[in-house]
Amino acid sequence: MDGYQRAARVIFAIGLIAMGVVGLVYGDFAMQWQPVPAGIPWHTGLAYLCAAIELVLGVAFLIPGSVCIASRAALVYVALWWVLLKIPGVVQAPRVEASWLGLGEIAVILAGAWTLFLLYGRVARDAVNLRLAAILFGLALIPIGLSHIFYPTETASLVPAWLPFHRGWVYFTGAAQVAAGLGVLFSVVPALAATLEATALTIFTILVWVPGVLHPNAGRPQWTALVMSTMITAGAWAAAAGITLGHRDQRAEPA
Repeated sequence: MDGYQRAARVIFAIGLIAMGVVGLVYGDFAMQWQPVPAGIPWHTGLAYLCAAIELVLGVAFLIPGSVCIASRAALVYVALWWVLLKIPGVVQAPRVEASWLGLGEIAVILAGAWTLFLLYGRVARDAVNLRLAAILFGLALIPIGLSHIFYPTETASLVPAWLPFHRGWVYFTGAAQVAAGLGVLFSVVPALAATLEATALTIFTILVWVPGVLHPNAGRPQWTALVMSTMITAGAWAAAAGITLGHRDQRAEPA
């Protein structure tokens, strides 16, 4: 198996394990990323159950003999998360960009889970399925990039203080994410676009969220934000691995 794919699997596993640990520590879901209504029956019990599932799936991804079942279960789990917790928000408030942002963030994770399923789930991995996962990834990046344009003040507050031109970084990174999404969608250097997006998300996670948890007063919001950014980044690396593989297979086909 290609080293790129193995690395994507490990990163995805780390993200799931981190989610599970945070869920078990705080006994709750991942705040706005998992907006489970507080009034739902057995809310705390479900939170612990989901955290345990995430932890088990992450560990399973690291064990060669269980990667197949882990990839299948993760796809179902993330798909339910996306459909049950994020699509309703868009239906209720389709004109609110934040609803689309939330949908896009989890769609990145879903695209990664879908790709890992195609790579490790012992199913027929054809160009069509890899392309569909890539399309989901590309579509997901557009509302994430547009959120920078719609919410420049909030986004600028996340830019490290030592960097100059905060608004400039906001608009540049937003435009870059939209461009990456379009590059994947329209197959314009898609492997490069996806890899650069995953790299950018990695840098964002390190520069923005890691310092937050190093603060003496760091609590659940900071840890949850770091874990979710890691999970979204993991989804991007997995999706990029699939796009790279699909592009490589396409070039290898006889004329």
